Amino acid sequence: MLQPKKTKYRKAFKGRIHGSAKGGFSLNFGSYGLKTVEPERITARQIEAARRAITRQMKRQGRVWIRVFPDLPVTGKPAEVRMGKGKGAVDHWAARCHPGRILFEIDGVPDDVAREALRLGAAKLPVRTKVVTRLDAGIAHLEEAA
Repeated sequence: MLQPKKTKYRKAFKGRIHGSAKGGFSLNFGSYGLKTVEPERITARQIEAARRAITRQMKRQGRVWIRVFPDLPVTGKPAEVRMGKGKGAVDHWAARCHPGRILFEIDGVPDDVAREALRLGAAKLPVRTKVVTRLDAGIAHLEEAA
């Protein structure tokens, strides 16, 4: 599972996810991508589950790129422990995902296989997503220029 090798601080504030993605909102590697529609924290386990679902549907053909990294430590206190006495230990790692962020990109498979793989991957995530393609991006880019 994904997690940082080293961090500046052991624990982080919870924070909120405001606004839309400032980067990582366009396809850079593959022809198809999975883009978030709403803000949400996505855990390392969810990213790995989605990656496995996508890879399995593609039958090990093509290539998958993971465009998010879980760098936010999420803490938790043990069960049946009273409140107070400090912040809990780091439980797992998560990634903050703004709306418009590309989560996964794939390439090297036919259109129908790519869409089905991303649909199955999206089912493993706690956030609403949509499938985007290079063609969609090209058309959107042309409309902005006009």
